[in-house]
Amino acid sequence: MASAATNGDDNNFSSRPQQSPLASQRAKQSNTPSEQNSKFRMGSYFTLSYKEGFSQWWANIPAAVAEHTVLAYIPFLQQPPTHTHTGSAPPSDDPTMSVSESAAEKAPPVKTDDPYGPRRWHSRLVKLSGKNRALNEFSVERLTEQHNHNLVMLHGYGAGLGFFYKNFEGLSRLPGWKIYALDLLGMGRSSRPPFRIPNKDRQKSIMEAENWFIDALEEWRLERKIDKFTLLGHSLGGYMAVAYALKYPGHLNKLVLASPVGVPEDPYAVNAALPDPAESTLANEFTQDEQTVTTKSTPGDNNNFLNARSKAQANNSGDDASSNAPRKPLPKWLTYLWDANISPFSLVRWTGPFGPRFVSGWTSRRFSHLPSNEAQALHYYAYSLFRLRGSGEYALAYILAPGAFARSPLIRRIHGVGRQPIASASSSSSSIQAETKRENGIPIVFMYGENDWMDIAGGYAATQKILEEKERLLKSADEDERRNDNGSAKCIMIKKAGHHLYLDGWEDFNEVMREEMAEVSGKSS
Repeated sequence: MASAATNGDDNNFSSRPQQSPLASQRAKQSNTPSEQNSKFRMGSYFTLSYKEGFSQWWANIPAAVAEHTVLAYIPFLQQPPTHTHTGSAPPSDDPTMSVSESAAEKAPPVKTDDPYGPRRWHSRLVKLSGKNRALNEFSVERLTEQHNHNLVMLHGYGAGLGFFYKNFEGLSRLPGWKIYALDLLGMGRSSRPPFRIPNKDRQKSIMEAENWFIDALEEWRLERKIDKFTLLGHSLGGYMAVAYALKYPGHLNKLVLASPVGVPEDPYAVNAALPDPAESTLANEFTQDEQTVTTKSTPGDNNNFLNARSKAQANNSGDDASSNAPRKPLPKWLTYLWDANISPFSLVRWTGPFGPRFVSGWTSRRFSHLPSNEAQALHYYAYSLFRLRGSGEYALAYILAPGAFARSPLIRRIHGVGRQPIASASSSSSSIQAETKRENGIPIVFMYGENDWMDIAGGYAATQKILEEKERLLKSADEDERRNDNGSAKCIMIKKAGHHLYLDGWEDFNEVMREEMAEVSGKSS
């Protein structure tokens, strides 16, 4: 088993009967004409020609194959384990991505022996209660010591755990930690049950949409028998991480929010502390070129990130004259599509053979800073996920208003994270009595890219609210409560990175994350 892990020959992968679909599809992908790789251009908006796009559509690469190809770029892991319970059939054959329960679809763990110690890598589908509910999981742990800490990573809207391929190796170097990455329910290679919100009440429908994701995360935690963990969420994953911390208190050691969506009230939330809507809207996710983002570093007062804190403080005091500036209207067609819950991925599915070309308009910009082979692997991976049956993607219109600002903003509730009442059961001789106590705070870390289009000042405003709530609670606390309080909040910048800071500035991101994880380890020792 270990020898197969360290050998880069695809024959070892295909020799396992349960993974033959992956091997054959990878072979098909690798036999694509070589000029196709060279034609993954960064020029026009849609970088693929019609012919190239049709070729990719016809190749019909399954999501499991695309995920495997991306994860193969993890250092020291030449043959990643990839279960085939979901996403092993071409999307045209199985658009619903049904869940196979066959034992033959399991992937045995892979062991690697590298300069940072022997490690074990695993790919699994974790079954949940109910019909067609399961989460795709990828994990890695060091084998030289027992792991006492767990890091759980959640991706953003419509993405998948493969987008963290630059982080798995670096984060798993830390002794005593096991790293988990999950595909959110209804996204990635997790199962895709029908997404329905029967409640017509606005606030209740928002809550139901959040619960659809976070209830699955809590059920996964119970299945894995994890008591405490550190939770990292990017973009929509960050929003869901906050919702999870509020509904299921008492299980987090630390919360890391990487460019989280949904913090401010609106485009001029926190009294116009944010960049102009033209600079800080969802449209930038599709138009911003990452090659520019990862090379641009503006010093001093011209740096939007460095100015965000002072702007947030000034606006909270009501000193900014632009706080009453009129809001720029969104295009009517965008509002119509959003309210009709027509997702970008619906367009990918509807366009059929033109889908790969449509997706290339995003992938060519989003991954333009990466080596061409990695960028192309991520393009195939993104397209293989985008064209699958719509499920969790339909939650977006319930959670966010047009323009990617939350209908129930986190700025209104972030101060409650780590301060929720929790019930602990204490047994007596004849009965179990529930004792209620309140959480004593958790460290919360906001991370943004230096050139992030997300609401940077919103992170500073949220930090202020968290610290103000701590100060308020400690005024009436006794000495023990003050000493045991773990609450804190801070904002961190990743230089030369945009919204996808874990990928744009992955080296700095990994270093910062290791420092945050080491802090958790130090507190528990």
